[in-house]
Amino acid sequence: MSEGSAGKVNMAFIAAIVAVATIGGFMFGYDSGVINGTQKGLESAFDLGKLGIGVNVGAILVGSSIGAFGAGRMADIIGRRGVMMLSAVLFLLSALLAGAAGSSAIFIFARIIGGLGVGAASVISPVYISEVTPAAVRGRLSSVQQVMIISGLTGAFVANFVLARYAGGSTAPLWLDVPAWRWMFWLQGIPAAIYFFALLVIPESPRYLVARGQEERAQAVLTRLFGAEEAARKVSEIRASLAADHHRPKLSDLVDKTSGKIRPIVWTGIGLAVFQQLVGINVVFYYGATLWEAVGFSEDYALQTNILSGVLSIGACLATIALVDRIGRKPLLLIGSAGMAVTLATVAYAFSTAVTGADGAVSLPGNNGIIALVAANLYVIFFNMSWGPIMWVMLGEMFPNQIRGSGLAVAGFAQWIANAVVSVSFPSLVVSPGLAVAYCGYAFFALVSFFFVRAMVNETKGRELEDMVG
Repeated sequence: MSEGSAGKVNMAFIAAIVAVATIGGFMFGYDSGVINGTQKGLESAFDLGKLGIGVNVGAILVGSSIGAFGAGRMADIIGRRGVMMLSAVLFLLSALLAGAAGSSAIFIFARIIGGLGVGAASVISPVYISEVTPAAVRGRLSSVQQVMIISGLTGAFVANFVLARYAGGSTAPLWLDVPAWRWMFWLQGIPAAIYFFALLVIPESPRYLVARGQEERAQAVLTRLFGAEEAARKVSEIRASLAADHHRPKLSDLVDKTSGKIRPIVWTGIGLAVFQQLVGINVVFYYGATLWEAVGFSEDYALQTNILSGVLSIGACLATIALVDRIGRKPLLLIGSAGMAVTLATVAYAFSTAVTGADGAVSLPGNNGIIALVAANLYVIFFNMSWGPIMWVMLGEMFPNQIRGSGLAVAGFAQWIANAVVSVSFPSLVVSPGLAVAYCGYAFFALVSFFFVRAMVNETKGRELEDMVG
């Protein structure tokens, strides 16, 4: 955006748009986190073993990978806002069906539906935000998405804790004599409905409108955002940034026509997406209660520990908002990788000292329980001030206009597949080879991610979307 038009930016309108778009992040977080406190209920209701729990918890990830891949392409067909509205409907259906599920099969189906919404929202909200915000504050506003994801997770943790405490346990009956864990899912219907109706009042992405040949509508949206003079200039820039033959975006655009190989920027996007999951963050989000109970915490205290992690995560994301447009994306990623490698290795050490008493209860001797708790929460802070928000910021802005939807489709699909591998494998890893080895693995990937960022990631701070190449 030009300096002369800076004063005409309608920040109030932009802030309102970002607030609505990031409700998708809240839904993403709530849908991902609600499972954390419901596992005892699932186990007793459906008579599940460790593998069964892993499959029921991981079912959302099947839908998420499909949703992420499909949404990237669908956003180029029905628009960014259209995909977000579809996500809202899927969130609502999933909440109602998961809470009412009478069998594991129905529950898995419900969670796959929710996963479709999660996957779609996870990739489209950052793209939409990046396409309607000025370059100078794009990183800051895009980072709000991660704040909302963590707010959704924390909201789910708080709801789980309050409902379980009020009922006397997650499997105890609550209102209408229905177990508390089922109400944990039904509560999600409220923000899902709010999300759908709020989306009706925000505009479509101007970059999508130009790609679809609707330049008058695009200019009208840009005029509301940046003023008439800037709007005319931006329409011309967007048009010029699309393919030379002005064809509509398609998946084959990811292949470099000169070399016949996949563009390097696509591999960078896939790497960012996969490493964000291989550091094991969703083990904390999905299995936090189970994790802390495994080393001797009570259910009540484990649920409180989840809330603490959520609050610290929000604080870390707020720090990112303050820093991302000042020091840049790449430095934050490098700091996060180094910090996670050290803290994960510390958690692994603490878990390696676990002992089993005569009554079969597991505990960490001496101060190792405190060491594990502190290191785990420092890990959460490092993740949420770096890889948590920055990966989504970069995926939303690093691809050229022509391949943004397709690039997000592929990177988002890879992200959710990696998420599924980590999350579904965790319950079995707890049994063998154990928590210490699992966390050593996550620490290793955190270390590797440091060198990946140094070698493959280019800074995008302050660059216009029309200037992105790859």
